[in-house]
Amino acid sequence: MDIHELIQEMGRKARAAAAVLRRMTTAEKNAALAAMADALEADSDAIYAANAEDVAAAKAAGLSPAMVDRLTLTPARFESMTDGVRHVAGLPDPVGEVVWTRKRPSGIEIRKVREPFGVVAVVFESRPNVFVDTAALCLKTGNAIILRGGKEAVRSNKALAESVRRGLVSACGEAASDAVQFVEVQDHAAVAELVRATGLVDVAIPRGGERLIRAMCEAALIPVLKHYKGVCHVYVDDKADLAMALSILDNAKVQRPSACNAAECLLVHEALAPMFLPMVRAWAADKGVALHDDGVGVEYLSLDLNVATVRDYRAAIDFINANSSHHSDCIVTNDAGRAAEFLRDVDSACVYHNASTRFTDGAEFGMGAEIGISTDKLHARGPMGLEELTTYKYVVTGDGTLRA
Repeated sequence: MDIHELIQEMGRKARAAAAVLRRMTTAEKNAALAAMADALEADSDAIYAANAEDVAAAKAAGLSPAMVDRLTLTPARFESMTDGVRHVAGLPDPVGEVVWTRKRPSGIEIRKVREPFGVVAVVFESRPNVFVDTAALCLKTGNAIILRGGKEAVRSNKALAESVRRGLVSACGEAASDAVQFVEVQDHAAVAELVRATGLVDVAIPRGGERLIRAMCEAALIPVLKHYKGVCHVYVDDKADLAMALSILDNAKVQRPSACNAAECLLVHEALAPMFLPMVRAWAADKGVALHDDGVGVEYLSLDLNVATVRDYRAAIDFINANSSHHSDCIVTNDAGRAAEFLRDVDSACVYHNASTRFTDGAEFGMGAEIGISTDKLHARGPMGLEELTTYKYVVTGDGTLRA
């Protein structure tokens, strides 16, 4: 079977499984998630062994320490992963939720009701926990899922896929066995086939670097929910508390610099610069942060930070709208009016007043696990949880009602 035929066959199986999931009750889906978590725990030795092979191969291939770290399944990460599945089971089920109801003068009643997409394709890199997180979210929302991971984690993902499948079959029977499928083929053509599988795959979600996302978008014939990069800003106003500003900057930049919600650019009100920038330079020297003033719009994902001064808060808003990736941007100020304008006028998925950009995360937003953070405007924006994995339909009822 060539790659085109393989993906088409997986799509057909996923479509059939999605029809089964659509008919499942919330209790049945929760039972499937519980069985999935139990199976992962029962198979932990095999999963650890597969992951150890991936880690050894990654080190031998000279992958960066950061990449090796993201690849490694530690006991704490494994426990967090299985706990996450059970947490998703405990979250409210958005499927079937009535968003609104309208009774029209014609006599018809219209309900806007949430429902699953159908089949979701997720292409991700490095982190094996993404396999389990996304599978759990999709199952809870009644979506079948086709996952394709990076070559560096292929053994780990295969072991996870076998365990998840076993858990699903134990809870739901063979009819739901294709609700979670793993593309083992590492040829990049498989990704192109996934995003061109019209009529079989409803939406694709990339979890990886900008190059992967652009390649998927360029090949796609189906919708792609994406964020290209996280160029996040912290603007410190001349009405800011300086200790608060430095604390927020430290958290936004240093806590986890490789995250997409980490700050990449500091903007400082020019009137404040003579006082605040020496504090920033001392902080940077202490924390090992390299400061730059030679570029904008850079996603460093490291202990590097671009610094610029601006005339005032309106100039900061203009700067961010021109140079950010519309992910997460913050103003630090004690002036409520300026903060309100910033929150209204900055065109980003998440805007902050006196809080770190590191909060842009599904768990921190109370969504449980997230399937990604979107910088798109259609149909989801920001952290994507269960609700963002649904679409809707209009359910219209009458009593022999005819349009005049």
